[in-house]
Amino acid sequence: MEDDRCCCSVSDSGADAECSCGERKKHRSEQEYKELMNRLKRIEGQVRGLQNMLESNAYCPDILVQVSAVNSALNSFSKTLLASHIKSCVVDDIRAGREETIDELVTTLQKVMK
Repeated sequence: MEDDRCCCSVSDSGADAECSCGERKKHRSEQEYKELMNRLKRIEGQVRGLQNMLESNAYCPDILVQVSAVNSALNSFSKTLLASHIKSCVVDDIRAGREETIDELVTTLQKVMK
């Protein structure tokens, strides 16, 4: 899947490539892409449900229970994405001798686990 944020085309045909501008990309299988996108669409629906609850003056604890469900769904999405990242990008980089990926992973985990 192409990322429109990049200013150039991908110079490498590997699973995890770097553009000439230095921005890294992840090329996912169609199945992985669909599964992640389906999760996000369900979460988007849950957030719209929260908006509807607020608009209809739902009772605060009822809204809070749904917020908890959205948080849980986002955490599950993050865990799935992180596992995929470790099994593909991190492993591939370490095998290629790019050990700085370990530092990147540690930094990412510190940000995610705040």
